[in-house]
Amino acid sequence: MAANATEYIKHHLTQATVPHDGGFWAINIDSFTVSLILGFLFLFIFARVARNFSVDKPGRLQLAVEMLVEMVGTQVREMFHAKSAVIAPLALTIFVWVFMMNAMDLLPVDLLPHIAGLIGEHVFGADPEHVYLRVVPSADVNTTFAMSISVMFLIIGFSIKAKGVGGYVKELFSAPFGPKLAPANFLLQIIELIAKPISLALRLFGNMYAGEMIFILIALLPWWAQWPLGAPWAIFHILIITLQAFVFMMLTVVYLSLAVEDH
Repeated sequence: MAANATEYIKHHLTQATVPHDGGFWAINIDSFTVSLILGFLFLFIFARVARNFSVDKPGRLQLAVEMLVEMVGTQVREMFHAKSAVIAPLALTIFVWVFMMNAMDLLPVDLLPHIAGLIGEHVFGADPEHVYLRVVPSADVNTTFAMSISVMFLIIGFSIKAKGVGGYVKELFSAPFGPKLAPANFLLQIIELIAKPISLALRLFGNMYAGEMIFILIALLPWWAQWPLGAPWAIFHILIITLQAFVFMMLTVVYLSLAVEDH
């Protein structure tokens, strides 16, 4: 039973990669595909609401989207004090997209991997035991680092746009201790710049990986114990996936706000 449990956990934590033998340049095709599908789903829903917008008779979906947009807009206005037409749409995209990726953890553990195994067996003639699918992109550290590194490049871009290339370079060598300690300033600035995406990526990854692991362990229990333990954890996990999406969004806005401010 222990060996079977170990194999079950290992199977659910194995990524579908291209090429299959892995390596540094391998792509986790499952995380990439699920993220892409969720991104298009997000665009489709919001575009449909915008296209069918009604002032007199708003539907439930429109009201939900309006509340979400208002919530994000309020947070951005409170945290980002410069003028930018990009920040609010960026924050909304981050929150909704990360939330949707996190919410994949609420699906039954075996549902999509089992469907993928059936497709691999009957369509491609593969052994179902060697068909892998991880459906929570934010539980993949590669996905969270890809998003956080994108935020790092945005920080650099916003800094250069606000201060110019010369102003940004000058800040790297003069803040926070003044130009006389330029080497120390530069070292601290680089450490701070690198620490931001690392903290963003590992915070989201750690929480979602832990949640995914708990769902897998619950799935190993007898059927009569799964609902009493799984249902309360799923309800509590809704708070976690929402909070992690909100934290990722807010930290991104805060970092970009700091990037456009002078020391």
